[in-house]
Amino acid sequence: MDIIDGKNVNLEVAGRDFKYYIFDWDDNILHMPTRIYLEHLGADGVWRPTSVSTSTFALVRTDEAHYRMPRAGGREAAFRDFQDAPDAATADLAFIRDTRAALDRIRAGEPTGPSFDTFRKTLREGRIFAIVTARGHAPDTIREAVRIFIDEVLTPAEREEMLANLRGYRACFDKVQAFGTDEQEISYFLSMCRYHAVTNPGFKEMLAKDEDFGARFAGASSEQRPELAKEFAIRDFVEHLYRTMKRTGGVCGRQVSVGFSDDDAGNVKAVSDYLRDELARHYGSCKFVVYDTSDPEMSNGQKITLSGQMELDLGI
Repeated sequence: MDIIDGKNVNLEVAGRDFKYYIFDWDDNILHMPTRIYLEHLGADGVWRPTSVSTSTFALVRTDEAHYRMPRAGGREAAFRDFQDAPDAATADLAFIRDTRAALDRIRAGEPTGPSFDTFRKTLREGRIFAIVTARGHAPDTIREAVRIFIDEVLTPAEREEMLANLRGYRACFDKVQAFGTDEQEISYFLSMCRYHAVTNPGFKEMLAKDEDFGARFAGASSEQRPELAKEFAIRDFVEHLYRTMKRTGGVCGRQVSVGFSDDDAGNVKAVSDYLRDELARHYGSCKFVVYDTSDPEMSNGQKITLSGQMELDLGI
């Protein structure tokens, strides 16, 4: 460990592998208590209001014979807790409250999500990541939830390890020799990451303007749209990595890999196909790994290493 500007700096990150991660949030990092409000067809043939967890919704969302969106309000009413309430203070937003509640449950002994430990390690190591979720919250809301995770999950030793790594990346790739406060360095790191809630109005507007995805999304069914939106978010993150690594010139011929984890088997298949069949045509040799965390019997999910190889043309 080196000391620069009076602070611990891990310069060994310059030789570290280039692994980056894309995480779904619900039932992947945390088991959130947020409910989805649907209608369920009873044995007597009557549709009645019901609410389901996100994990249950992942199983029943295509079961149109027994579940449907509320006739009063439709999809907006079903996912009313998955949006930011207008003019609400950050601490009062549903996503922030539910994140704190999920962490409280873990402290009380309930299990973590299958990617909880990987996300914790990602933060500790200071690696760039993306959160891609079917929710509709603003990027700043998701970023604040990540900050809460850092504050409430990382131990003091892990936090100092993270800061030493962050300063190391800044020193090696941004050529920084004078660092900000701990809060400023964490804020800078979080600003380098991506937070895509694919039903957020801003995200949907960005997608609609895309020449390829905009047309595909407009013609897609309601079941296909969440998968297409996640594919677009993943492409955005890969392009962000491309721009970042081109700016810093830090790859030096080493392997780049991107991991994606999701608890929805439908999303996993769609994303796997997209990574293999589409992105591999535009990039050269980056290793893509998908983690299917839909099976609760598998603590860390099923690892799927895709056969296609990608190489980021960094122009260096």
